[in-house]
Amino acid sequence: MSIRTLSSREIYRNPWLRLREDQIERSNGARGIYGVIEKDDCAIIVPIEGETIYLIEQFRYTIQQRALELPQGGWETADVDPEELARGELREETGLVAATMTRLGTVWVAYGFARQKTHVYLATGLTAAGAEPDPEEHDLVLRTATIAEFEQMILDGTIRDECTIAAWGLYRLWKERQPF
Repeated sequence: MSIRTLSSREIYRNPWLRLREDQIERSNGARGIYGVIEKDDCAIIVPIEGETIYLIEQFRYTIQQRALELPQGGWETADVDPEELARGELREETGLVAATMTRLGTVWVAYGFARQKTHVYLATGLTAAGAEPDPEEHDLVLRTATIAEFEQMILDGTIRDECTIAAWGLYRLWKERQPF
C-alpha cells in the first residue's frame, strides 16, 4: 500500500453516513490526514421499456437545484441483497415493478473521499404498481424520455449526475455485447 493508516477516529455519524478522519503516512514518509465518508451500498436502476427510459426529477440540496437522474438510493442497512435493494428503490421512486432485473456491474461513488458502492441494474418488463416514496422524497417527479432524448440530455449537460452517466455507460457496454 502506498498510504498507511496510523490512527482513525469517527468525527460524525447520522443514519445516512459516517465521517472519519485518519492520520496517515504516505510511502515517501510524509504524514497527513485523510477524511473519509462511509455510506452503505446503494443501487441505481436503468428502467427501460422499448425506447422509453424512466427518470426521476428531484431537488438535490447539496447543489440547490432540481436534478434529473436515474432512480437510485440505499436503505442505510449493511449487507442488503443488491437486487432486492434495486427492486425496492425502483418501486419506491417510480412505482414500477420489473419482471427482469439484469445486474450490469458495481461502481464506486466518489472514491476520492467516500467509501460507497453502487450496484447497477437494468430493469425491463415494467409494470405500474404505485410509488412508495420515503418522506424525504416527497418532491420526486417521474419523467420519461426516449433513449435518444436521454442521451442528448447527458451530452448537453441537462443530466450531470455521475452515477446516472456511469450506469448508462455500463448499460451501453453490456448492450453492445448482447448476441441479438
